[in-house]
Amino acid sequence: MIHLDGSSLTSQDVISIINGNSQIELSENARSKVEKAREAVDEIVTSGRPAYGINTGFGDLVSVAISSEDLTNLQENLVRSHACGMGESMDPAHVLGMMTIRVNSLLVGNSGIRWSTIQTLVSMIQARIAPVVPRIGSLGASGDLAPLSHMSLGLMGEGMVDVNNGNTWVRMDASKALSDAGIEPIKLAAKEGLSLINGTSQMCVWLCIAYEKISSLISASEVALALSIEAVHASVSPFDERIHSVRPHKGQLQTASRIRYLLSESSNMESHADCEKVQDAYSFRCSPQVIGAVRDVLDNVNDTLSIELNSVTDNPLIFVSDESVDVVSGGNFHGEILGMRADSAHLAIHELASISERRIAKLLDPSTTGLPAFLAEDPGLNSGLMILQYSAAAAISEIRATLGPATATNIVVSGQQEDHVSMGATASWLLVQSISNAASVIAAEMISASIALDLRTTDIGPNLQPYLNKIRSFAPVEHGDVRRDIEVRNLIESICDGSYN
Repeated sequence: MIHLDGSSLTSQDVISIINGNSQIELSENARSKVEKAREAVDEIVTSGRPAYGINTGFGDLVSVAISSEDLTNLQENLVRSHACGMGESMDPAHVLGMMTIRVNSLLVGNSGIRWSTIQTLVSMIQARIAPVVPRIGSLGASGDLAPLSHMSLGLMGEGMVDVNNGNTWVRMDASKALSDAGIEPIKLAAKEGLSLINGTSQMCVWLCIAYEKISSLISASEVALALSIEAVHASVSPFDERIHSVRPHKGQLQTASRIRYLLSESSNMESHADCEKVQDAYSFRCSPQVIGAVRDVLDNVNDTLSIELNSVTDNPLIFVSDESVDVVSGGNFHGEILGMRADSAHLAIHELASISERRIAKLLDPSTTGLPAFLAEDPGLNSGLMILQYSAAAAISEIRATLGPATATNIVVSGQQEDHVSMGATASWLLVQSISNAASVIAAEMISASIALDLRTTDIGPNLQPYLNKIRSFAPVEHGDVRRDIEVRNLIESICDGSYN
């Protein structure tokens, strides 16, 4: 059970909810702040004092006053008009993660939403009812307006939803799904539509997904590297602790330490301890510096998510003190930091894939390994793993073609009012899409190293052997020419979810 309180949600919690491994419940400790802010909104409505998002128009229509009897229509019109997303539907499990992030932000208590509206949102998550949300529509500033509007339509009993029945997702009318689950659709009150749709929840859920997968990808890339070192008889000297202690970047230290652990007590390494090779190619020798840099980028993503998941990201915000009630307009909905983190992580996984592909090339080169060309059983008659490298190169090309930076693609909207946007949702989505391509390159390196190691006579390190055994359970050793697409696909999945480990 995950207790949502506005202050302690983690990316691991979000992934657990997406995967259906956890239920959620509201912390009563957050209720008083939520209700105080709501009371402040009600007082503003009663007084007639103009306040943006409560009794005015939106965006460039901020100067238009709205009468109190039209405030529900104002909020519901906002949701309906903004529910104009495009493209394929989001994964319904991802929508549940997005809903969870939105709930947690509202629980901080500065949004002016009713407690009962938050409860309805939670009831839908608990029942695994996910509104159908077109993927495209967010500019990453003014929040993820279009996606969150589609989410809010579901709360209102409008549009379509996907319902998880335990095994599959079933699409149906929102009104029927809510009725079947005993959930009353909401009628939006003043400020509530804006509170629901004005936030960073879509880009944030994709960044959570990316963070978890990249964590697994880094671990897998270190395993692939260790296997390749064993396979080509590369030197272990570049992982000497003394080297990294005099350039002590955190990630670099961690990667070098793990490689030393994976290679320890290797008779294969010992068999060429006195070989004449002085230095290896950079793809081996500089790997701690490259993979370590990716680790550091991922740490930055984690730090950002830790803050963002427990922040208020709508506008305007309600601040209640003993002396006053202030409605303050600002820009917490702007996803620049998420977009920049996503763009940075996208570059980082490109580097993981790029350096991995260079090691694949070395594994297939007899001048490096002393093994048959392309690790073919009978080079010429057989092509071996020649085209596996082609596929890895094509995967890297796809990463490069979408690398961005997406945050640099600003487009001015809303009558010049919203003149700088983050494109954070685009950056986060492109990152998620590229992760499987990066994983496919790592999978290709694992297969190449596995085949090469089968041609060796010495044993690899005991700490590395269990990983090799697991990899071979997905991709059995075959020295003849065989199709390998299914093996790669199975390995990609296991790399992204960590099950190869």
